[in-house]
Amino acid sequence: MTIEIRIDRKAFPRRGRTEPQLVLENLHLTLHEHEFVCLVGPSGCGKTTLLNLIAGLDQEFEGRIDFHLPKPPSLGYVFQEPRLLPWRTVRENLELALPRGHNRQIITDLLAITDLTPFQHAYPHQLSLGMSRRVALARAFAIEPDLLLMDEPFVSLDTATAEKMRLLLQKLRQKRPHTVLFVTHDLREAIALADRIVLLAAKPCHTVGEFLVPRSLRPADERGIAALHGELLKAIQRSASD
Repeated sequence: MTIEIRIDRKAFPRRGRTEPQLVLENLHLTLHEHEFVCLVGPSGCGKTTLLNLIAGLDQEFEGRIDFHLPKPPSLGYVFQEPRLLPWRTVRENLELALPRGHNRQIITDLLAITDLTPFQHAYPHQLSLGMSRRVALARAFAIEPDLLLMDEPFVSLDTATAEKMRLLLQKLRQKRPHTVLFVTHDLREAIALADRIVLLAAKPCHTVGEFLVPRSLRPADERGIAALHGELLKAIQRSASD
């Protein structure tokens, strides 16, 4: 499966002004099956808007998004906040995401993988933020999506918890590979997770560069990580000065 994303123009009306605010223009992106792509760009450049267009939450744009599938695609979306139903237990929140007739064994499996089995009958207010994030991640994987969208899902976590969540995400993908489009401001997070990093610039948002993350790069390879980090910083600085 190859996903082709072409946003020719996306604008929002502005109160009191005749000209709309142009957010995205001439943005082209291709995602390949089981690829993990990180989007990196300045705050407010339109990354969340792009994810919402891909998810179909906003259909007012010029362009096309083609999944090349014979049926409507299955999409998972992990937002910046967990967005769990407070009156439902952990297990019930996961079960509600399943399509009718879907094998419910996947819920039991995901609870085990995310170490949530002891808390499956707890309610969201009884969970820490890190645990709530794990539930949101498990919920997204439960539907076995064709594409998993992730909008800075670990941004509000402390450093240690965020690292645990990144390792958990990698563990889930090893067991259940999915195509992932992940938004982050953290270059080291992007290097740790991605197969490919796409840099975005604002005014309006468009792609300014792509970097493949070598498969040979490992967390212990500080020199290799530092070199790629430096390349990314230089590309970001160049785009900011253009």
